[in-house]
Amino acid sequence: MFFDTWGLFLLLPAMLLALYAQARVSSAMSRFSHMATRKDMRGADVAAAILAYNRIDDVEIERLNAPGGDHYDPASKTIRLSAHVYDSSSVTAVAVAAHEAGHAIQHSESYTPLALRNGIFPVVRLTSGAAFPLIIIGFLLGAGSQFATILIDVGIIFFAATVVFHLITLPVEYNASSRAREALEIGSYLDDDELQGARKVLGAAAMTYVAAAAVSIAHLLRFMLMRRR
Repeated sequence: MFFDTWGLFLLLPAMLLALYAQARVSSAMSRFSHMATRKDMRGADVAAAILAYNRIDDVEIERLNAPGGDHYDPASKTIRLSAHVYDSSSVTAVAVAAHEAGHAIQHSESYTPLALRNGIFPVVRLTSGAAFPLIIIGFLLGAGSQFATILIDVGIIFFAATVVFHLITLPVEYNASSRAREALEIGSYLDDDELQGARKVLGAAAMTYVAAAAVSIAHLLRFMLMRRR
Protein backbone atom coordinates (compact mmCIF):
# COMPACT_ATOMS: atom_id res chain seq x y z
CA MET A 1 0.00 0.00 0.00
CA PHE A 2 2.76 2.44 0.95
CA PHE A 3 5.16 1.32 -1.81
CA ASP A 4 2.91 1.23 -4.85
CA THR A 5 4.06 1.92 -8.40
CA TRP A 6 2.76 5.49 -8.42
CA GLY A 7 4.53 6.14 -5.15
CA LEU A 8 7.85 5.00 -6.56
CA PHE A 9 7.26 6.97 -9.75
CA LEU A 10 6.76 10.17 -7.74
CA LEU A 11 9.39 9.62 -5.07
CA LEU A 12 12.30 8.15 -7.05
CA PRO A 13 13.29 11.30 -9.01
CA ALA A 14 13.02 13.44 -5.86
CA MET A 15 15.08 10.98 -3.84
CA LEU A 16 17.74 10.82 -6.54
CA LEU A 17 17.89 14.62 -6.56
CA ALA A 18 18.27 14.59 -2.77
CA LEU A 19 21.12 12.08 -2.96
CA TYR A 20 22.84 14.13 -5.68
CA ALA A 21 22.46 17.35 -3.68
CA GLN A 22 23.83 15.75 -0.52
CA ALA A 23 26.80 14.29 -2.38
CA ARG A 24 27.49 17.63 -4.03
CA VAL A 25 27.42 19.65 -0.81
CA SER A 26 29.50 17.06 1.06
CA SER A 27 32.10 17.09 -1.70
CA ALA A 28 32.27 20.89 -1.92
CA MET A 29 32.45 21.45 1.83
CA SER A 30 35.07 18.74 2.30
CA ARG A 31 37.20 20.01 -0.57
CA PHE A 32 37.21 23.66 0.46
CA SER A 33 37.49 22.97 4.18
CA HIS A 34 41.10 22.07 3.41
CA MET A 35 41.75 25.32 1.55
CA ALA A 36 42.93 27.95 4.04
CA THR A 37 42.27 31.55 3.05
CA ARG A 38 45.34 33.70 2.50
CA LYS A 39 44.00 36.54 4.64
CA ASP A 40 43.61 34.00 7.47
CA MET A 41 40.29 35.36 8.78
CA ARG A 42 38.24 32.95 10.86
CA GLY A 43 34.60 32.35 10.08
CA ALA A 44 33.62 34.28 13.22
CA ASP A 45 35.80 37.23 12.10
CA VAL A 46 34.19 37.35 8.67
CA ALA A 47 30.67 37.17 10.12
CA ALA A 48 31.51 40.02 12.51
CA ALA A 49 33.00 42.11 9.71
CA ILE A 50 29.92 41.62 7.52
CA LEU A 51 27.63 42.63 10.38
CA ALA A 52 29.74 45.73 11.05
CA TYR A 53 29.73 46.73 7.38
CA ASN A 54 25.92 46.53 7.39
CA ARG A 55 25.76 48.51 10.67
CA ILE A 56 24.21 45.65 12.61
CA ASP A 57 25.41 45.93 16.21
CA ASP A 58 22.73 43.95 18.07
CA VAL A 59 23.61 40.45 16.81
CA GLU A 60 25.84 38.15 18.84
CA ILE A 61 28.14 35.49 17.37
CA GLU A 62 28.24 32.33 19.46
CA ARG A 63 30.54 29.30 19.26
CA LEU A 64 28.95 25.84 19.35
CA ASN A 65 30.94 22.92 20.68
CA ALA A 66 29.04 20.33 18.65
CA PRO A 67 29.81 19.91 14.93
CA GLY A 68 27.29 21.29 12.46
CA GLY A 69 24.21 23.17 13.52
CA ASP A 70 25.29 26.51 12.07
CA HIS A 71 22.30 28.84 12.04
CA TYR A 72 20.95 32.30 12.78
CA ASP A 73 18.47 32.52 15.65
CA PRO A 74 16.12 35.48 15.03
CA ALA A 75 14.56 35.19 18.49
CA SER A 76 17.82 35.94 20.32
CA LYS A 77 19.54 37.68 17.38
CA THR A 78 22.44 35.25 17.54
CA ILE A 79 24.58 33.68 14.84
CA ARG A 80 25.60 30.25 16.13
CA LEU A 81 28.60 28.71 14.44
CA SER A 82 30.10 25.27 15.01
CA ALA A 83 33.72 25.14 16.14
CA HIS A 84 34.84 24.08 12.66
CA VAL A 85 33.34 27.27 11.24
CA TYR A 86 33.90 29.68 14.13
CA ASP A 87 37.61 28.91 14.55
CA SER A 88 38.56 27.96 11.01
CA SER A 89 39.89 30.22 8.26
CA SER A 90 39.02 27.76 5.48
CA VAL A 91 36.99 28.76 2.44
CA THR A 92 34.13 26.55 3.62
CA ALA A 93 34.10 28.17 7.07
CA VAL A 94 34.09 31.67 5.62
CA ALA A 95 31.28 30.80 3.17
CA VAL A 96 29.09 29.26 5.89
CA ALA A 97 29.70 32.18 8.27
CA ALA A 98 28.87 34.69 5.53
CA HIS A 99 25.66 32.80 4.75
CA GLU A 100 24.50 33.00 8.37
CA ALA A 101 25.40 36.68 8.44
CA GLY A 102 23.18 36.98 5.36
CA HIS A 103 20.25 35.73 7.45
CA ALA A 104 21.03 38.37 10.09
CA ILE A 105 20.94 41.04 7.38
CA GLN A 106 17.59 39.70 6.17
CA HIS A 107 16.22 39.96 9.68
CA SER A 108 17.48 43.51 10.12
CA GLU A 109 15.77 44.51 6.87
CA SER A 110 12.53 42.64 7.67
CA TYR A 111 12.90 40.45 4.58
CA THR A 112 9.35 39.24 3.89
CA PRO A 113 10.00 35.52 3.13
CA LEU A 114 12.09 35.24 6.32
CA ALA A 115 9.31 36.85 8.36
CA LEU A 116 6.80 34.41 6.84
CA ARG A 117 9.01 31.41 7.58
CA ASN A 118 9.61 32.52 11.16
CA GLY A 119 5.88 33.12 11.58
CA ILE A 120 4.74 29.66 10.48
CA PHE A 121 7.64 27.73 12.01
CA PRO A 122 5.98 27.12 15.41
CA VAL A 123 2.89 25.72 13.69
CA VAL A 124 4.86 23.55 11.27
CA ARG A 125 7.00 22.21 14.11
CA LEU A 126 3.83 20.84 15.72
CA THR A 127 2.04 19.62 12.59
CA SER A 128 5.01 18.02 10.83
CA GLY A 129 5.47 15.42 13.56
CA ALA A 130 1.79 14.46 13.53
CA ALA A 131 1.28 14.29 9.76
CA PHE A 132 2.80 10.88 9.00
CA PRO A 133 1.25 9.04 11.99
CA LEU A 134 -2.21 10.39 11.17
CA ILE A 135 -1.95 9.38 7.51
CA ILE A 136 -0.56 5.92 8.25
CA ILE A 137 -3.17 5.20 10.95
CA GLY A 138 -5.90 6.38 8.60
CA PHE A 139 -4.79 4.00 5.84
CA LEU A 140 -4.37 1.11 8.27
CA LEU A 141 -7.95 1.56 9.49
CA GLY A 142 -9.03 0.93 5.91
CA ALA A 143 -11.51 2.29 3.40
CA GLY A 144 -15.11 2.91 4.33
CA SER A 145 -14.33 4.36 7.74
CA GLN A 146 -15.29 8.00 8.09
CA PHE A 147 -12.91 8.36 11.02
CA ALA A 148 -10.07 6.99 8.88
CA THR A 149 -10.88 9.48 6.12
CA ILE A 150 -10.80 12.35 8.60
CA LEU A 151 -7.43 11.23 9.94
CA ILE A 152 -5.99 11.03 6.43
CA ASP A 153 -7.35 14.43 5.44
CA VAL A 154 -6.03 16.11 8.59
CA GLY A 155 -2.66 14.41 8.08
CA ILE A 156 -2.48 15.63 4.48
CA ILE A 157 -3.34 19.18 5.56
CA PHE A 158 -0.65 19.03 8.23
CA PHE A 159 1.87 17.73 5.70
CA ALA A 160 0.88 20.45 3.22
CA ALA A 161 1.96 22.98 5.84
CA THR A 162 5.41 21.36 5.79
CA VAL A 163 5.52 21.67 2.01
CA VAL A 164 4.65 25.37 2.25
CA PHE A 165 7.46 25.80 4.79
CA HIS A 166 9.96 24.17 2.41
CA LEU A 167 8.82 26.39 -0.47
CA ILE A 168 9.15 29.56 1.61
CA THR A 169 12.59 28.38 2.72
CA LEU A 170 13.89 28.38 -0.87
CA PRO A 171 13.93 32.17 -1.43
CA VAL A 172 15.16 32.69 2.14
CA GLU A 173 18.21 30.45 1.65
CA TYR A 174 19.00 31.56 -1.89
CA ASN A 175 18.78 35.20 -0.88
CA ALA A 176 21.05 34.61 2.13
CA SER A 177 23.61 32.95 -0.16
CA SER A 178 23.33 35.84 -2.62
CA ARG A 179 23.94 38.31 0.20
CA ALA A 180 26.89 36.22 1.36
CA ARG A 181 28.50 36.24 -2.08
CA GLU A 182 27.98 39.99 -2.38
CA ALA A 183 29.43 40.61 1.09
CA LEU A 184 32.49 38.46 0.37
CA GLU A 185 33.12 40.34 -2.87
CA ILE A 186 32.67 43.80 -1.35
CA GLY A 187 34.74 43.04 1.72
CA SER A 188 37.55 41.39 -0.24
CA TYR A 189 37.90 38.73 2.46
CA LEU A 190 38.84 36.18 -0.19
CA ASP A 191 41.12 36.12 -3.20
CA ASP A 192 39.55 35.37 -6.59
CA ASP A 193 40.21 31.62 -6.55
CA GLU A 194 38.95 31.37 -2.97
CA LEU A 195 35.84 33.33 -3.87
CA GLN A 196 35.11 30.83 -6.62
CA GLY A 197 35.33 28.05 -4.03
CA ALA A 198 32.98 29.89 -1.68
CA ARG A 199 30.46 30.25 -4.50
CA LYS A 200 30.60 26.50 -5.10
CA VAL A 201 30.01 25.78 -1.40
CA LEU A 202 27.05 28.18 -1.26
CA GLY A 203 25.57 26.85 -4.50
CA ALA A 204 25.84 23.23 -3.40
CA ALA A 205 24.26 24.02 -0.03
CA ALA A 206 21.35 25.81 -1.71
CA MET A 207 20.67 22.75 -3.85
CA THR A 208 19.90 20.71 -0.73
CA TYR A 209 16.92 22.97 -0.03
CA VAL A 210 15.62 22.43 -3.56
CA ALA A 211 15.90 18.68 -3.03
CA ALA A 212 14.10 18.86 0.32
CA ALA A 213 11.24 20.79 -1.27
CA ALA A 214 11.04 18.28 -4.14
CA VAL A 215 10.89 15.31 -1.76
CA SER A 216 8.15 16.92 0.34
CA ILE A 217 6.10 17.78 -2.76
CA ALA A 218 6.46 14.20 -4.05
CA HIS A 219 5.25 12.81 -0.72
CA LEU A 220 2.27 15.18 -0.70
CA LEU A 221 1.23 14.21 -4.23
CA ARG A 222 1.60 10.55 -3.36
CA PHE A 223 -0.61 10.87 -0.28
CA MET A 224 -3.23 12.79 -2.26
CA LEU A 225 -3.31 10.08 -4.96
CA MET A 226 -3.60 7.34 -2.33
CA ARG A 227 -6.40 9.27 -0.63
CA ARG A 228 -8.25 9.57 -3.93
CA ARG A 229 -7.97 5.81 -4.56
